[in-house]
Amino acid sequence: MSVSLRTGGLRAGRSRAGRLFVVAMLVGVAGLAGCSDGSGADPAAVPPSAADAAANPAAVPDAAPGLPGMPAVTDPHNIYAAAGAGMLSDVAKTATPLVYVPHTKSGEVWVIDPATFVVVGRYALGGELQHVVPSYDMKTLYASDDITNKVTPFDPVTGRPGTDIPVIDPYNVYFTPDGRSAISVAEARKRLVFYDAQTWQEQETLLTPECAGIDHADFTPDGRTAVFSCEFAGRVAVVDLTTRRLVRMIDMPTRNTTMGPQDVKMAPDGSVFYVADSEQNGLWVLDSAATRVLREIPTGHGAHGLYLSRDATRMFVTNRHEGSISVLDAYTGAEITKWTIPGGGSPDMGNVTADGSQLWLSGRYDDEVYVISTSDGRLIKKIPVGDGPHGLCVWPQPGRYSLGHTGITR
Repeated sequence: MSVSLRTGGLRAGRSRAGRLFVVAMLVGVAGLAGCSDGSGADPAAVPPSAADAAANPAAVPDAAPGLPGMPAVTDPHNIYAAAGAGMLSDVAKTATPLVYVPHTKSGEVWVIDPATFVVVGRYALGGELQHVVPSYDMKTLYASDDITNKVTPFDPVTGRPGTDIPVIDPYNVYFTPDGRSAISVAEARKRLVFYDAQTWQEQETLLTPECAGIDHADFTPDGRTAVFSCEFAGRVAVVDLTTRRLVRMIDMPTRNTTMGPQDVKMAPDGSVFYVADSEQNGLWVLDSAATRVLREIPTGHGAHGLYLSRDATRMFVTNRHEGSISVLDAYTGAEITKWTIPGGGSPDMGNVTADGSQLWLSGRYDDEVYVISTSDGRLIKKIPVGDGPHGLCVWPQPGRYSLGHTGITR
């Protein structure tokens, strides 16, 4: 079920450890009650070697009319075509090239010069900083803090923070593809809170009561549908952005509920959604309309973040618990190679540089940042940072607009 309502403001903070305990208890109760609405995938219905739409171009539907106000898709075979190497917008060109590292434990954002690998700024913002998120128009970066309920804007020209903006439980932040709204992914409260993308005035709230641990998302090529992962429920939530209603829940064939579904990525041709699952040590593959699970792709222990090469032919999967990055064909999901970080590590979140030559990732459990060559997987640099680095943002990024997170652009 879904409930949409207009709300006042929930501002009470809480520790993430406390949230995890409460969520775990709720998930346990939900599991005993059986909270599937019947749209979840049956494990027996998933063939061990299912041929999905990515391997069958004829199965890919024709492009539907886009969400009104969304920039048109320039290439149906590659929805990221406008975010190729060096394709910076006029606004992005004004930004100073910097890497922003939020820290969940120390409550700081560290700023790194990518040319020298030197830390050039440290800003104590307080709270539990999760991600640094580029705005839809690429004019502002926001550090999200889901404990003290705020986002802190950074000026990408100067690299300096501004005045905090009250936002309800922003574990993560996305933007609707039409640029109308910012979406606070309120993990602890199991809801999506929509705000005006310019003024941050609250618009409405969509409750997702069966999506414990709601945290990551991606969007169909037409911008009308979003898929959100439910880390503590072993499922995903499918949301209609035209009506802002919850359409369905899809259970994963194995419902992992401690570190279950994580990052979500739409294939370049719109044929499938990839959903990382940390406990499953790999990816689930959903059909293009997000109605069912097609198959599973093993990658490595603790599969977490999903990032595309600048030409969108390869997908980088961070295997956080084994210190590796799996490199897959972005269209078919076939494994190309695997890179292991020398000396180990915990690669988490980040992005590829504007020219596509480097992949920057936070080392979540090792208080470091990794800079990796995208040509051969060579470790270029390990940079010591603060306590609990998380949703690292490499800026500027190519593209016409940002969908949020650490810099999903199209």
